[in-house]
Amino acid sequence: MSSSRLTSVDDNEAIMFKEIQLSDVFPDSKTFVDSIPKQPMAQIAALYQVEKLKPDFDLEAFVHANFELPQAVAADFKTDPNQTVEQHINQLWDVLTRKPDATTDHAAVSSLIPLPNPYVVPGGRFREVYYWDSYFTMLGLQASGRWDLIEGMVNNFAYLINTRGFIPNGNRSYYEGRSQPPFFALMVDLLAQHKGNAVYETYLPALVKEYEFWMSGAPQLTADSPSHRRVVRMADGSILNRYWDDIAAPRPESFKEDYELAAEAGANKANMYRHVRAAAESGWDFSSRWFTNADDMKTICTTDILPVDLNALLFNLEKTLAHIYKTTGNSAEAEKYSRLALLRQQALMNYFWNEKTAFFHDYNIAQQQQAPVLSLAAVFPLYFQMVEQTVADKVAHKIVQNFMQAGGLTTTLAHTGQQWDAPNGWAPLQWVAIQGLRHYHHNTSAEEIKKRWVALNRTVYQRTGKLVEKYNVYDTSLLGGGGEYELQDGFGWTNGVLLALLAE
Repeated sequence: MSSSRLTSVDDNEAIMFKEIQLSDVFPDSKTFVDSIPKQPMAQIAALYQVEKLKPDFDLEAFVHANFELPQAVAADFKTDPNQTVEQHINQLWDVLTRKPDATTDHAAVSSLIPLPNPYVVPGGRFREVYYWDSYFTMLGLQASGRWDLIEGMVNNFAYLINTRGFIPNGNRSYYEGRSQPPFFALMVDLLAQHKGNAVYETYLPALVKEYEFWMSGAPQLTADSPSHRRVVRMADGSILNRYWDDIAAPRPESFKEDYELAAEAGANKANMYRHVRAAAESGWDFSSRWFTNADDMKTICTTDILPVDLNALLFNLEKTLAHIYKTTGNSAEAEKYSRLALLRQQALMNYFWNEKTAFFHDYNIAQQQQAPVLSLAAVFPLYFQMVEQTVADKVAHKIVQNFMQAGGLTTTLAHTGQQWDAPNGWAPLQWVAIQGLRHYHHNTSAEEIKKRWVALNRTVYQRTGKLVEKYNVYDTSLLGGGGEYELQDGFGWTNGVLLALLAE
């Protein structure tokens, strides 16, 4: 169901949408926004206003009669117990691949944003492509030699940048207010490994547009007006970035959860919605990283937080642009982006590094101090080789001493019930940590993380026949949990990282 028309509380469609989403028809709010109306929405909404007044009205029956409900991806896929995990993943690529989307009148009433090339979805309730997930999925496609899919997905993301001005969280209209961690430059790097350096020049315009999206409003920042959308001017003049969402309303795909959270908090609801949406842009939805009280989601303050991982990713984008301009002979632009990367690198040490804890912290601009939560976001500066060896050594020591568990690395040290906290471990963060440690010659630690993570993935696969979205790294006999929805299997980035590690 398209969310583009849900803008007016006086609109029959918006009233119907709200009442259905606040009911218990679907345990998962995402189900309804992924549904497709069987007749024009205006007709269904008008019919709803009449039918709901009848004493025998059955809301669930009404929804099923008027909407085509989505199916979970790979829900009926049966694992062959005789297959190795590598064979299982290679078979799953085709199951998780979506064909190019038809741009028809039917698409106009669907929330799906059509894409011109095939793409791999994560699986389960995630029936569409996701931005940062896709990079880690591509690592596995690389190991499988599926360069056709990789190139098609990179072209899809370039298409979204060129037609939408940025890469949305996923190819759904209800994600239009936000993006996700900017991994597009790394996708281009990956494709260049296969097709050569000419790839960089091909995607240069899209890379520049992506950078402009994240830096929108930066030239206008002043000491009196220090923030705009995703950019923040610090007291020393440094420009750093935060996560944001342009819409201050409940997420359509998590409408009931957001509506009830804001009602319970009783604070400024628009601010609450924006903090929640910004956390969704981070990909870490949700984590104590974004809370002033680690155990209370009502204290979420995402747009007050400058995240260390986001700023490391944008450093990489600046370095990538500098490299491309240098190779194409544009020295002025090359110097500009090199200078921007250097300034961000210096700001990283000024604002995120804590000598006492020997770790990188996010920075809270409202409190003018570092946030207390320790998280695996601290490995991103190592992944992008932003720091001196002595700093990397301290981070590596902390990772091994505090984050290493039986099944790999825990996401944070806080047990809050949020899915991006302990006891969960996630494939993308294992990859970033392993590669980051290797960059600074902590190979033994990197290999130990790899060994534990691979063993956990294999154990769960042998026990359940599934590769899942997240894992319990503290107790390997238990599955990962927490968050707004049930544990999902499929699963794109788990498959990709595991296959890449096994292929080494």
